[in-house]
Amino acid sequence: MAGTDDAVVDYRDVLAPRVRLVVDTVTRIDAAGRGLALAGGGTLGYDYLVYAVGSGTADPGVPGAAESAHPIATLEDARRLRPAVDAAPAAAAVTVVGAGPTGIETAAELAEAGRAVTLVCGGVLGPYLHRRGRRAVAGRLAQLGVTVLQGPGTRVTEVARDSVRLADGRTLPSGVTVWSAGFGVPQLAARSGLTTDALGRLLTDETLTSVDDARIVAAGDSAAPSGLPLRMSCQPAMPMGARAADTVISRLEGGQPATLHQFFAGQCLSLGRGAGLFQFARRHDEAVGFHVGGRPAARLKEYVCRTTVKHLADEARKPGGYSLHNVSGSPRRREALRARPGRAAAASERTA
Repeated sequence: MAGTDDAVVDYRDVLAPRVRLVVDTVTRIDAAGRGLALAGGGTLGYDYLVYAVGSGTADPGVPGAAESAHPIATLEDARRLRPAVDAAPAAAAVTVVGAGPTGIETAAELAEAGRAVTLVCGGVLGPYLHRRGRRAVAGRLAQLGVTVLQGPGTRVTEVARDSVRLADGRTLPSGVTVWSAGFGVPQLAARSGLTTDALGRLLTDETLTSVDDARIVAAGDSAAPSGLPLRMSCQPAMPMGARAADTVISRLEGGQPATLHQFFAGQCLSLGRGAGLFQFARRHDEAVGFHVGGRPAARLKEYVCRTTVKHLADEARKPGGYSLHNVSGSPRRREALRARPGRAAAASERTA
């Protein structure tokens, strides 16, 4: 969106040659018939289905937001936003709504490009971060000239073509409003009659198998293992993808699939092109007081981006080479599973 990179990797760089690529939209999953209805017409059959439809922008539920604010959850969103930013006068106020990783990174990139940016938190800046990491991010944003508005009164209540209204009654001028306050998942699973959580993520056991159908396996943002979904990032997406593949292979071979082993290392943020922050965390995804900042963190963030793609390419060349999904997971998750009543938890205990 800021014009510093196209953010695109060709499918040929990350898929094995034998993978058949079909670019289309699935409108319905026929679990009983093991088929997919496609928007472009026709169907695709399957023996096993990996449900990995990702996430996008949630319905803002705020008057005027759908009409006057620009989402940034997907590549297509960012591509649509770029011309709007370019067309705005250089001095035009830019408002970024939402102070999670996406909002923070967007505000920093736009400010570094010379834009007058206000980041509206609707609560605290970087809710995931430890207070020390939060102070470091706030300091970097201040250096870039970003105005950060925090507190309960900063919840956005209305968006107009040229302004944003807050819960405390303030009205902010805004030539361009960027919306990064929340994500949702496609409703394909729910629309297809499969069991989901309240957000629409496919409900699975700890082997990532649908609680409805042993031939449907899920991974990524659109999966809710045992009703305890993981934080959206590359950290669970890569291991979940590998675990989903291993689950399918195990069933094809007549074996018992292994369960999910997930741990977190932290959260990495870009703060413009020359600085960043890596917030370290405990294995169960709780931020700690230690972080790396400045240029070393920026380099670390770029390294993470590159190696995420490299893992995919390496796996295509040497299947089974990726192994981070087999490391020891967090004991906190096991404790949460034992304490959680309900169908998904029971299913996970059966497959453990």
